[in-house]
Amino acid sequence: MGEATTIGSSVSEDPVGRGSAATSGGVGASRRPVVTLTAAAVVILLLDIVTKHIAVAQLSDRGPVNVIPGVLDLQLTRNSGAAFSLAGGATVVLSLVALAVIAVVVFTARRLRSVGWAIVLGALLGGALGNLTDRIFRAPGPLRGHVVDFVHLHHWPIFNAADSAIVCGGILAVVLSLLGIGLDGTRYGDSGEAGSGAGEAALGADSRGVAPVAGDGGVIRADP
Repeated sequence: MGEATTIGSSVSEDPVGRGSAATSGGVGASRRPVVTLTAAAVVILLLDIVTKHIAVAQLSDRGPVNVIPGVLDLQLTRNSGAAFSLAGGATVVLSLVALAVIAVVVFTARRLRSVGWAIVLGALLGGALGNLTDRIFRAPGPLRGHVVDFVHLHHWPIFNAADSAIVCGGILAVVLSLLGIGLDGTRYGDSGEAGSGAGEAALGADSRGVAPVAGDGGVIRADP
């Protein structure tokens, strides 16, 4: 004959406030990446708009302004292409691509749980919005406007703050991917490790001859 030991009086009882606190914490954790994404995008967009406004006001009708000899100049240009003055003349196509990128980022944000990926998407969103703002509101017209570029690193195409944000976001995305971190904040392979741990626990219980049995009053451990 084996003896039965009751562990706990009820597994369904929840102390007052614990369930609501857990729910509140879960909601807060799920919102944090979205807040981070939004904040990053807004900061980058404002930085891009302000720096372009200053560049147009201070650098128009002027030659390159040397900041670091042989390394960095400030030189105002109007770019009809993509980041770093690439794909010149494809302004309308690039405007549509930017709109598509913005739509994808907004859609992806719904399942975002990683702060790192929130920064990536915020950088991409802010950069895309920054250059798209130029293409919509600057001459020669909507979706055909030329983007303001003004930062010139020698031996590198002239760019702006939005371009820098897009590149930095892309680099961080590569780093997170190499680390195996997904959009939901989990690392690739975590579920397999968890399953392995559960299997080992079950084998350990079986080797001791202890089998858990569910009862009305709680969990009953049956010993042979």
